[in-house]
Amino acid sequence: MASLSIPPLNSSIRSVLFTVILWIGLFCIAEINAGGDVGEFLRKGGNNPREFDYFVLALQWPGTYCRRTRHCCSSNGCCRSTNAPTGFTIHGLWPNYNDGTWPSCCTGKTFDAKEVSTLLSGLNMYWPSLSCGSTSNCHGGKGIFWEHEWEKHGTCASSVTGEEYNYFVTALNVYFKYNVTDVLREAGYVASDSEKYPLGGIVSAIQNAYHSTPELQCSGGALQELHLCFYKDFTPRDCAAGSNTTNGFVNSKKSCPKYISLPEIASLKLGKAETEVSQSTLLSSI
Repeated sequence: MASLSIPPLNSSIRSVLFTVILWIGLFCIAEINAGGDVGEFLRKGGNNPREFDYFVLALQWPGTYCRRTRHCCSSNGCCRSTNAPTGFTIHGLWPNYNDGTWPSCCTGKTFDAKEVSTLLSGLNMYWPSLSCGSTSNCHGGKGIFWEHEWEKHGTCASSVTGEEYNYFVTALNVYFKYNVTDVLREAGYVASDSEKYPLGGIVSAIQNAYHSTPELQCSGGALQELHLCFYKDFTPRDCAAGSNTTNGFVNSKKSCPKYISLPEIASLKLGKAETEVSQSTLLSSI
């Protein structure tokens, strides 16, 4: 039987192929290291990640975020003259893995503002953006805060929460049921620009209320984020052991000191040329 003879590639073709493969490899490495869309896609398993283990309800303290605001815009919750945040607001509802990683951008579905049109009042009040910048979506573009949260995290939670509308409804319901602002207020921990509160006391108040250990993140000695963790049936659980655990509570890499502040939430003013945006205006602009 005659063997099939494949002529060798000449040196110029080999050189071109080597260069193309090298550049592709360098691009992927750079994206992974930089946390870009391709890097995130590869790290998290692309569009077919494994099933997640638990939920994180990420809450942000507006007093800490808003003190970094240098200018105002109509989409920034820090700049409201009315209906300014009065306690923790939602950052997101995130599916996570027990090893400290998480899935992201799990489907090709895009955010549809019409799906949440009846929720805008609640989203503006309890899930506002606290900055003027746009956020990245899963399709190489930029969009509003809720778009980012749905595409990056919500699409990965659909096995439990369902589609876009139900994802946001679920997050709001969990936020209302586990009202950390009320828990801390009843324990005597209220917004103040002068008081420092024991970190252990804040954590204990939450542990006593929900029988689970939260995760805290601080910035400049002030509480910035607080994470409550849940099993997939939304019963409370301790946050992942992958975080740093000291003195019986969970700290993130952005560790909190023993005494922390809860800065008052001062609403900043819009400039003369800026006006607050209505729900209908916001919806039409998406």
